Amino acid sequence: EGAMSEGRPLRLLALHGYRQSEHRFRQRTGALRKALRGRAELVAVSAPHPVPGGGEDDDGDDPPRGWWFSGPGTFEAGEVAAAPAGLEESLSAVAAALAEHGPFDGLLGFSQGAALAAMVCALRARGDPRFPVAFAILVAGFASRAPAHGHFYREPIALPTLHVVGDADAVIAAPLSRELAQHFVEPVVLTHPGGHFVPAAAPQKKAYLDFLDRFRPGQGQ
Repeated sequence: EGAMSEGRPLRLLALHGYRQSEHRFRQRTGALRKALRGRAELVAVSAPHPVPGGGEDDDGDDPPRGWWFSGPGTFEAGEVAAAPAGLEESLSAVAAALAEHGPFDGLLGFSQGAALAAMVCALRARGDPRFPVAFAILVAGFASRAPAHGHFYREPIALPTLHVVGDADAVIAAPLSRELAQHFVEPVVLTHPGGHFVPAAAPQKKAYLDFLDRFRPGQGQ
């Protein structure tokens, strides 16, 4: 049946945070998936780059991953990286996931995955045919400080976005997420009192559904 047939849930490609993976992200977004049930489904994809060094919770079958590095095998969101590495492979991985598992309606990104999703939005808004998505939900996002990535933010990004900002986020401080939102045309900004996670309590659930309803089949899109 057609991609936009009546009543079908929206499909979102989900991009995890740095040091996560598809599996880890699925584990941590159960409340969100429950909140969106029947309205939107999340299909997570793993970043192509294993993070060196792992950690004590390391599972050999499921290494922590990242979308790009600001230094050799490391990542800091605030770093003005002179030689960021790995982004092109990740853009290709997102394009492949959209092609292989699609059609998708939009993106949902968390932390570094939200930063990547914002870059995808910029490419999409410029007409890049690899990224056929209509909107994005960006949770704890930020704009890359790497000068090599500056081109993503040179012009306002004309794709509908919902930006989710945690006032108590100690990993990606709220001003960084607000700054990313300002690079978009008519962003919707949702603030929550919590930290570095994907919130799914009643107020956020309502905001997600209100935003997603703009893209539902038969809603006059």
